[in-house]
Amino acid sequence: MSIRDKFAITVGKSAYWFLHTFRNGGSSFPGQLVERIAPNALAALGKDYDTIIITGTNGKTLTTALTVKALRQKYDQVLTNPTGSNMFQGIMTVFMANSHRKGEKGLAVLEVDEANVAHVAEQLHPKMFVLTNIFRDQMDRYGEIYTTYEKILAGVKLCPEATIVANGDAPIFNSKDLPNPKVYYGFNLPDEGDTRADVNTDGVLCPVCDHILHYHFNTYANLGNYFCPNCGFHRPALKYTVNSVATLLPTRSTFDLDGHQASINIGGLYNIYNTLAAYTVAREFGVTGDQVVQALSGDETVFGRQEVINVDGKKVTIILVKNPVGLNQVLTMIHNDPQPYSLAVLLNSNYADGIDTSWIWDGRFEDLDYAAMPAVIAGGHRYKDIALRLKVAGVADDHLQTAENVTDAIPLIQQIPNDRIYVLATYTAMLELRKALADKNYVSQQLVNH
Repeated sequence: MSIRDKFAITVGKSAYWFLHTFRNGGSSFPGQLVERIAPNALAALGKDYDTIIITGTNGKTLTTALTVKALRQKYDQVLTNPTGSNMFQGIMTVFMANSHRKGEKGLAVLEVDEANVAHVAEQLHPKMFVLTNIFRDQMDRYGEIYTTYEKILAGVKLCPEATIVANGDAPIFNSKDLPNPKVYYGFNLPDEGDTRADVNTDGVLCPVCDHILHYHFNTYANLGNYFCPNCGFHRPALKYTVNSVATLLPTRSTFDLDGHQASINIGGLYNIYNTLAAYTVAREFGVTGDQVVQALSGDETVFGRQEVINVDGKKVTIILVKNPVGLNQVLTMIHNDPQPYSLAVLLNSNYADGIDTSWIWDGRFEDLDYAAMPAVIAGGHRYKDIALRLKVAGVADDHLQTAENVTDAIPLIQQIPNDRIYVLATYTAMLELRKALADKNYVSQQLVNH
């Protein structure tokens, strides 16, 4: 470690201590400070760790949390970034915030923003890349899905010996010939014949011949057991699989996970994929299947991802939404809820959310029964946009309440007559809501450190 690195890290740790102690923050600024002084300091910070990078459009935060939980069945020292601070500076801060026992190799499981994979991989030289999925998301930042994948590949190509753990049901992850060892996971469901994905689905062109891909079964979006009837391109062999789904409710899912009966206290088919990804990583690192299933079966509280907060006796479930595919999976999940509920949608358009909010028009809001809800709330910086979208979806004017900013939504939530409310929020809206709830002592400040 150079003198400059040592100095920069000392300054960064001091900044983190001050911000964490007195401001309940410091997840990113200390890393920014260190990078300005010593741009390559992350390499020094991470030299005693074997690193796993988890990236993709949807599911990074939950997959990371579940992976850490599973790996801790075998490994004592597992460093991670639990709040989803996944840019380069935030990752540098994570290393400074955690102590490491000298003489022992630690394990770092890091959620990494797709556009930051190359920068992080260049300095940490990870042992494994975990690729969850790639969907259209924040087009002002990432562009189309193939552009996003190239950003990820820029980091993967720096580490040809690193193992790639990839969602085998995603055609894009089988579209490039890479020298890395590969492990694929996916769903092994009954053959439904020759089907196609929805007409409004991205990423369904064969990467070999540009013919439209067909499916033996299609789980959602462009995921499933795909094949090209024109040239023979098809899904790769899967090493770890979900073989059946027994229960799929908003608060609970039970399924066959590689021959084990698994249960997670969180809803959505997409979260079964996240669980399978975590299972795959843990198995590849020597954790037994029984150990993984046991580790993942408990209650899971993850920052802003189906986190349930008690607000004056009401169960407020906060769910991050940021793109059409994720939004539609969430809408499908809550549509299947047999219990009465109300809905709030909080839409911001800051840089971290994506400035372009046109994606809300690809969400299937029409699937919900608004007449059965006591109230519907539209809020956030772009409350007028989401209010219009909800009206088009069928929410009556006298049934819709608006909040010009996120904090104004809290008293509206408190006034809703039923005791279960789903709050769909973009990233910065979720942060604002959690902070406001923490300030009112409805939730711990522990996770609010952005």
